Amino acid sequence: MARSYVYNAQDLFDFMVRFFRKLGVPKDRAEITAEILQSADLRGVSSHGIIRLQTYYGNRLQKGLIDPLANNEVIRETPASLSLDGKNGLGQVAGKDAMLRCIEKAKTSGVAMVTVRNSNHYGIAGYYAMMALEHDMIGISFTNSQPLVAPTFGKNRLLGTNPIAVAAPAFSEKPFVLDMATSIVPIGKVTVFDKAGDQLPEGWAVDSDGKPTIEPKSVLNGGALFPLGGPEILRGYKGYGLALWVDIFSGVLSGAAFGKNVADPNKSTNANVGHFFAAMRLDAFRDPDEFKQDMDALFQQLKTAEKAIGQDRIYIHGEKEFELSDKYKKEGIPLLEEVVKSLQVAGEAVGVPFDLAAIGEIVIDPAHSGN
Repeated sequence: MARSYVYNAQDLFDFMVRFFRKLGVPKDRAEITAEILQSADLRGVSSHGIIRLQTYYGNRLQKGLIDPLANNEVIRETPASLSLDGKNGLGQVAGKDAMLRCIEKAKTSGVAMVTVRNSNHYGIAGYYAMMALEHDMIGISFTNSQPLVAPTFGKNRLLGTNPIAVAAPAFSEKPFVLDMATSIVPIGKVTVFDKAGDQLPEGWAVDSDGKPTIEPKSVLNGGALFPLGGPEILRGYKGYGLALWVDIFSGVLSGAAFGKNVADPNKSTNANVGHFFAAMRLDAFRDPDEFKQDMDALFQQLKTAEKAIGQDRIYIHGEKEFELSDKYKKEGIPLLEEVVKSLQVAGEAVGVPFDLAAIGEIVIDPAHSGN
């Protein structure tokens, strides 16, 4: 069990902005990056939130491995497509600019696609897909990442956790928002089990010989994650195929690094992460209100279906996260005690003290909760 302290969401946002500003990030870009990091914490995806403030962004900014002033540069363009070079800037800044351009193109062309090369980690993929919703569009976003996943029948880390995000609007129901890694779990989850002294569930990972393991240290010390689905007998090749698909769209198509060439964030080299975005205008295919009403009808079919024994609700993708976001905005965002300590150290090091007053505290089991 671990103690968590609860903080006001606005206070955490303001701290992140001050932190980034101290590291030379202009105010507007600091706010974009902080907003996207906080969107992860609000939606319960804590592995992509403020926990990475120093471990990824602050660390790489301080080492000069991210250019806080970089602007996306156009490489190729057609009426319905755009290829951008992120110039090694903050991934959130590059990603939001790319998706905004994608949406603008889709307003004219009906469907648009944008790639970004030479970028960095951009936070949660779902944020960018959801940007399309207010425009009566379907949004899509992929990104590749450092290799952590072994291909089916392989033993080495060759692919990233390579997330897929899709968002589609509904009428009265909450929008459909699928935001998922193509690995069976994130590597951070293995670290949590290791710190808790717990063994992993079977089918999560392999050791350095490519053999399935339930020992967290075997994974962290040279092992690899299984793709979504797990071993081949459980059809893990499907997750492997999805991860490869994301790498093709985000890495190969964009001209970014791909596979094992995506840099480890702890190494002193440019990450050269690649992203892919798409937006599709609903009225390019049918009346938007009719589409959204049919989405409601589809969701109601699922939510009113007979429940399995012991279950009282069937969820649509995104529902839990929307409800959690509403809760955390009102009641505050919980941060594990060790995360708070790391923020205090990071803040002190750059001259931005993490002196926020907690508004509550709770005790949770980190090994069996979260992402």
